[in-house]
Amino acid sequence: MRRYTRDMTNARQERSVVVGASSGIGRASAELLARSGHEVLAIGRDRAKLADLEREAAGPAYGGRLSVRAADASDVAETRSAFEAFGSFAHLVLALSSARGRGLLATLDLAELRAGFEGKYWPHVATLQASLPFLDAAGSITLITAGSSGAAYPGTAGLAAINGALEAMVPVLAVELAPRRVNAVSPGIIDTPWWSAVPEDARAAMFAQYAAKAPAGRVGRAQEVAEAVAFFVNNAFATGNVLKIDGGARLRP
Repeated sequence: MRRYTRDMTNARQERSVVVGASSGIGRASAELLARSGHEVLAIGRDRAKLADLEREAAGPAYGGRLSVRAADASDVAETRSAFEAFGSFAHLVLALSSARGRGLLATLDLAELRAGFEGKYWPHVATLQASLPFLDAAGSITLITAGSSGAAYPGTAGLAAINGALEAMVPVLAVELAPRRVNAVSPGIIDTPWWSAVPEDARAAMFAQYAAKAPAGRVGRAQEVAEAVAFFVNNAFATGNVLKIDGGARLRP
C-alpha cells in the first residue's frame, strides 16, 4: 500500500487539491503544503484573491508547485472540470466557508439558515463526491468545519447545525471510503477575512472576549490551523478524527 508521511522525499511526490483556497485557512493550507513539497492546486471563487495568490506562488519558496484555478464549489460542473484538468491527486482539503445562518433562533431568518447550508454543507458534500474518481485509493480528505459545532454560544445554533452535520459524517466516511482517510479540523475563532463583515470595534471586542476565555490567551492564526491540516494529510494512520484547534476555549464555560 502506498504510504503518506512527513518524509520530504515522499512529500515531493504528492499531489494535493485545496478547495476554498482564496484566503484564510484554505490559502494558508495550500501555501504550507506547497512549501513542504506537495504539488498543489488551489481552487477558489474570488478571482482577485486568487490572482494575488498566483503572484505569491511565483516566488522561489514554492518551486512552481502551487497553481490556482477559479471555480465555484457550488457549481459541481466547474469543480469537476478543475479536477479533470489537474488529473489524479492524493489529498483533498475542503476549506469552504459561509457566515450565513447566524442569529438567535427566535428571530432567525430560516432562509438565511438554508443559505448557510447551501454555502457550506452542500458544497463540501458535492465537492467531496465529485473528487472521488480522481482521488487516490489510499489518499486523504480533510474537512474544515468550525468550533461552533460543539460550543454553546447563543446565536450560533444554525452554524452548529451546519458544521455538526459535516462532523457527523467524518467517522462514517472514514469507514465507507477506506482505505482513503477522512478527518476534519474544527477551528475556534481564527483571525481571518471570515470576520471582515463584522465592524472593526465589535470584532476587536469579540476577539478580546475569546482570548480572555481561552487558556491560550489569544485568538488563533490561519497558519496554526493549516499545520493541523498538514498533519492529517501527512499522517497515514490518522482517520475518522475531528480535531479542535481552539486554544482550549471549549474547556471553559
